[in-house]
Amino acid sequence: MSASLADQPRCLAVALGANLPSPAGNPRQTLVMVRPRLEQLFRDWACETARCRWSPLFDTVPVGGPIDQPSYLNAVVLVDGLQREPQQDAALALLQALHQLEREYGRDRGKEQRWGPRTLDLDFLFWDELRFDHPHLVLPHPRLHLRSFVLEPLLAAMQGSADWSL
Repeated sequence: MSASLADQPRCLAVALGANLPSPAGNPRQTLVMVRPRLEQLFRDWACETARCRWSPLFDTVPVGGPIDQPSYLNAVVLVDGLQREPQQDAALALLQALHQLEREYGRDRGKEQRWGPRTLDLDFLFWDELRFDHPHLVLPHPRLHLRSFVLEPLLAAMQGSADWSL
């Protein structure tokens, strides 16, 4: 498999992060528990078998927000080989499903501080070449290129899938 995004047909990426306990447990337990849920979410949303490649989990220093918050555990999942054409309504539907999953793990976007601690953060990074600017979603993610805590896991996922066994 090539390590170039240009060689990945209909590829999308989602970043994951957590630095607070959720109903599933500590941040590591949360990300381990959400992984199969995300794979099922992608299959349901795409109406096909989705191939997921996962980065390892990375322990990272928080960027922005309160200075005393705990470090984050971050990862990226690449979903590739999708037959579904990138389009705006489908992207918004996926975002809505991602936000629902965040809520199930205790996230309340309405009550949190920007760049503050959270139980689960799922950021839709890109979907193929789709360029989209909507009040709820901008693709590709506007700060993707500025975030080493996203770029490093993204590059790792491009190289293959990592096991997250507890």
